[in-house]
Amino acid sequence: MGSLSSRFQSSSQGPEEAAEGTSHKHRCECKKRKRNAQCDCDSEQEEDDGRLDTPRSRKKLKSTSRYIYQTLFLNGENSDIRICALEQQWNLHKVYLCQSGYFSSMFSGSWKESNMMEINLEIPDQNIDTEALQVVFGSLYRDDVLIKPSRVVSILAAACMLQLDGLIQQCGETMKENISAKTVCGYYACASIYGLDLVTKKCLEWLLNNLMTHQNVDLMKELGSVLAQLTVLSALMSSLSLQWMFVQLNPSWDGPIKQLLADADAWLCKRRTDLCDKEPFLNTDDGEPFRSVFKYVRLQYIINDLASARILERDNILPPDWLTSVYKNQWFAMLRTEFDNDNGPQEANKDEFELSSMRCGRKLTKDGDYCWRWTGFNFGFDLLVTYTNRFIVFKRNTLSQPCGGAVSLQPRRHLAFRLRLASFDSRGKLVCSRSTGFQLLTLEKDQEYVVMNLDSRLLTFPLYVCCNFQYTSPHPDHRPDSPEQDSAARCAS
Repeated sequence: MGSLSSRFQSSSQGPEEAAEGTSHKHRCECKKRKRNAQCDCDSEQEEDDGRLDTPRSRKKLKSTSRYIYQTLFLNGENSDIRICALEQQWNLHKVYLCQSGYFSSMFSGSWKESNMMEINLEIPDQNIDTEALQVVFGSLYRDDVLIKPSRVVSILAAACMLQLDGLIQQCGETMKENISAKTVCGYYACASIYGLDLVTKKCLEWLLNNLMTHQNVDLMKELGSVLAQLTVLSALMSSLSLQWMFVQLNPSWDGPIKQLLADADAWLCKRRTDLCDKEPFLNTDDGEPFRSVFKYVRLQYIINDLASARILERDNILPPDWLTSVYKNQWFAMLRTEFDNDNGPQEANKDEFELSSMRCGRKLTKDGDYCWRWTGFNFGFDLLVTYTNRFIVFKRNTLSQPCGGAVSLQPRRHLAFRLRLASFDSRGKLVCSRSTGFQLLTLEKDQEYVVMNLDSRLLTFPLYVCCNFQYTSPHPDHRPDSPEQDSAARCAS
């Protein structure tokens, strides 16, 4: 009866009581499981709350910035000032114009323009046009501005006039990201005018990397005074200076780049024949503008090669006193190496190295084994350069010579050098670069030295090898009547 009574009592419960009993039982089971696992009802509750906090509408609302740009700038609604420039008008708002340092100063203080409803702007800068002003004025009403690389010079000019620092900075970034053969000279000139030093530096770096490796006729014509700055930094070859001078004097020339040097040589030859002019070209009225470039060419490494020295004399471009001093200095350097036991630089002198080191290069078209030397008389230091298995090696070549006097037989020779490897994409942008930095090196007879061990994952061909070398100790020039030389002469007699 007890068990039967219990069953009757259980079956006689109402629906609500049964539900309550079930709920109570569930809560109890949840409490029992709470120590071991999360309750499903709790996670469902959190999921419901998460849905409530998640935006469901996919309709994109018109942004405030876009609304302001369209309504206030383009439509000119509620304008309180009119700006007139270059025969065009803009209905604008003083509160937005005051973001510009130019207008902020104009509207403050006792300037007459502070109470005017219409202002006529004088635009003295020829780089500024109406399209640039449209972009610059519009930038005051929006969060972002898209600048075309082809329009950046005009926009930068307008931004500088209106003193918009943020837009000036954005123009600078656009220029640095889009330097190429078509833009580098224009960007360099623009950056020099408007004081963007970082852009100027980037343009010079691009030219230093690409002028010898990616030559372009149009680029040669546009270089202008930029080449003078480049020669100061890198002492570019005289052949490049000659080609540049030729296209400056013959702007209508439109041949292939491979023909440029030959045509420049032919032009010089014809000039000498037609005019029978024995006066060096740089001493003439036509040549005078180019003196500032040629004076930075490192002639001491051109006369070290017999063929190059003969061409230099034949072309008759340089004044005789320029060459006389170079020959004299090189002769004394050779005598010091032969009789004074000058076995090369032993102390770091980076300033002298940057000013007078020999600069040479080589292009490695594809991966493989290479061995070469840069020709010329290098004071008895025959240096072989080898690239193999991703190693670059220097070797002092002493014993395997056709005649004993061809090289220096001193037990040790010292060398100052810097080697750099670089590769570029089709636009001339640097892809990878490795450099040894300035180093001093001592080599015994036929000794080899591993200069660089390369990671194949970083190599991209063609690979350009650029080296600076200094074979003799830095030494001040001596006058013939110096006490040191008089003493040496007396000892010799």
